Amino acid sequence: MKVNISELNKLFESRVRLGIMSVLIINDAYDFNSLKEALDVTDGNLASHLKALEENGLITVYKQFRGRKTSTSYTITEKGSELFRSHLKALEEIIRTK
Repeated sequence: MKVNISELNKLFESRVRLGIMSVLIINDAYDFNSLKEALDVTDGNLASHLKALEENGLITVYKQFRGRKTSTSYTITEKGSELFRSHLKALEEIIRTK
């Protein structure tokens, strides 16, 4: 049996990035602490993966003040949504391969 992995996107190989994109694709926005809790990762680990996704234009970062504290939230971009959906479609094709 031959499996075609050429359609899988290398940006989503990490379980953390896969988790981030999974959360963002079904939510309008998500804040840093909620992502950290949902994915059970450290601040540094999450921050490095978010930065990589942002640098590749897959997510947008919003920083705002709430009182005296900074609040950071993230949304998926149209490009991010398209690439992630393509990645999921490729995974589904692999699963269906017999």
